[in-house]
Amino acid sequence: MAINTVVKADHHAPAITEMLARFAVSHPSRGWSDAVEREAHRTFANWVGCAIGPSGHETVVAALAAVMELAPAPQAAVLGRRDRVDMASAALLNGISSHTFDFDDTHLKTIIHPAGPVAPALLALGEHLKVSGRDLIDALVIGIEVSCRVGNAIYPDHYDRGWHITGSTGMLGSAAACARLLKLDAERTQMAIGIAASQPIGLREQFGTMTKPFHPGGAARVGLMSALMAKHGYTASQRALEAPRGLMQVFSSKTDWSQVTDKLGDSWEIALNTYKPFACGIVIHPSIDGCVQLREQHSLKPDNIKKVTIKVHSLVLELTGKKTPANGLESKFSVYHSCAVGLIFGRAGEHEYTDAVVNSPAVLALRAKVEAIVDDRISEAAADVRVQTHDGRDLHIVIEHA
Repeated sequence: MAINTVVKADHHAPAITEMLARFAVSHPSRGWSDAVEREAHRTFANWVGCAIGPSGHETVVAALAAVMELAPAPQAAVLGRRDRVDMASAALLNGISSHTFDFDDTHLKTIIHPAGPVAPALLALGEHLKVSGRDLIDALVIGIEVSCRVGNAIYPDHYDRGWHITGSTGMLGSAAACARLLKLDAERTQMAIGIAASQPIGLREQFGTMTKPFHPGGAARVGLMSALMAKHGYTASQRALEAPRGLMQVFSSKTDWSQVTDKLGDSWEIALNTYKPFACGIVIHPSIDGCVQLREQHSLKPDNIKKVTIKVHSLVLELTGKKTPANGLESKFSVYHSCAVGLIFGRAGEHEYTDAVVNSPAVLALRAKVEAIVDDRISEAAADVRVQTHDGRDLHIVIEHA
């Protein structure tokens, strides 16, 4: 006989699922400031670029080959390619592609990549429905708001448990956004969110593999399918998010409902969106910034570098502590590799995360000289970088926020 474990739960949580559904349906078109509107356009444009860039990458090619075995109906485009596939597969493939280079937008409060699960679902559905750009942008803002507010409420406990929060909240935003585009009523939108809540995607163990970019793609597909199922009468729990055995309380022991409810419709999470200068995990960016600045300020040459010491928050090494990455995908989660290329090339774009660069003699030699030390007095967004040279210089810089 199974032994039941009593888990502490909040049995009086607000009706979050219903609240978000009504918000998704009823909030007026362009019901936000000019600044939020600009950020929405910027977010979508950035996402399109991030999706087109890797369209020929082996990650996308392999996923497309798998989809083609299913003989999909040619409903929607795969960005950067001539191929057309069914809507759900287009959402999957474009979501995968947009996250392959790890160059996509970031919501710093939660490290969610907001557009990745929402935009590909909207693009696929929008192309099929022939919607206006206005309707697409409205749905994008709404969907991102849903994902990020749920993320705010369960972060950091949810993330610390090992979930890749982009995929494990993104399917909710995708479902809400697609429901908006389909013009579902509040009840069916609530069902769409509820259906999606049973399909979270993404484990942090997959970072540095092809499966990491699957997370936003999979979440996009889940959200689109959930909205379509709700459209045709498929049902779910009305309290799929907030119930004691709903998504938020199951996936986090520290849920702050006010992060969802406060100023909903007045304050916008997309306004906090940021864009990456480097093609890697965002927690490495301060360290790269420090290395690039020291290189430029002191005309550093790789063969004159004796030792590199970086002090970072423990999360940096937890996420990006791969000391000897074997390939480009792994190197995006190596603070050691990233510091080496920052010092050698003065940049950390996609080229610096190719297999060839990862295994080049110059990078291997300098990477071995990089030491990373945990110092939790330093914030997750900061880094302390020191470079010692063979000619006796001791160079130091602190990046407070990259």
